[in-house]
Amino acid sequence: MKKLSLEDLNRASKEEFKRIEKFPVVLLLDDIRSMSNVGSIFRTADCFKIEKILLCGICPCPPHREIEKTAIGATESVNWEYYESSDKAVLELKNNGYKLIALEQTTASLDLIDFSPEISEKFAFILGNEVMGVNEKLLPLVDYCIEIRQFGTKHSFNVAITGAIVLWDYYSKITGKLLK
Repeated sequence: MKKLSLEDLNRASKEEFKRIEKFPVVLLLDDIRSMSNVGSIFRTADCFKIEKILLCGICPCPPHREIEKTAIGATESVNWEYYESSDKAVLELKNNGYKLIALEQTTASLDLIDFSPEISEKFAFILGNEVMGVNEKLLPLVDYCIEIRQFGTKHSFNVAITGAIVLWDYYSKITGKLLK
C-alpha cells in the first residue's frame, strides 16, 4: 500500500471544475463570523461539487488570507455570492425552486437519518451563526429543518463540520439513487 500522489488522484483543474456539472445544492451561510469556518466550508463545497455558496450578513468574503488558510484555493473554484441579508437570499432561492432546509434544532426538526433527497430537487442548506444558529426570522421561510443526532454533552457540532456531514449525507443518498 502507498499513498496516492496528487497526479494519481487525477483531480480537475480549476478551469475544468468551473465547467463540470454540479450537484444542485447551494449552501447559505447565515451570519457565520469565523474566517476559518468559511474557508472550511468552501473546501468542502469544492469536494462535493456543489453549485455555489451564498455568504450573508456578517460572513467574511474572499479574498482573505485567513479564509485561504482552510479553503486552500477553493474560493477560486467554488462559485459564491454575497447578500447583505439572509432573508433576501432565501426568498431568491425559493423563487428559483430550491427546497430550503435549515440545519437547526427546532421542535419540528427532521433527523438527518430520515432525510431522503429526491434526484429531481434542488436544495439550499442554511448554516447558521456559530453561537446563535440560523436566524429565527428565516424559519417560517424554510421547507423544513434538519438536525444531526448527537450523544455527548455539547449541543451542536461546529458549523463547518455540520456542513460536511450534511453534504456527505446528501451525496451518499443521491449517488445511491443514481446507481439503482
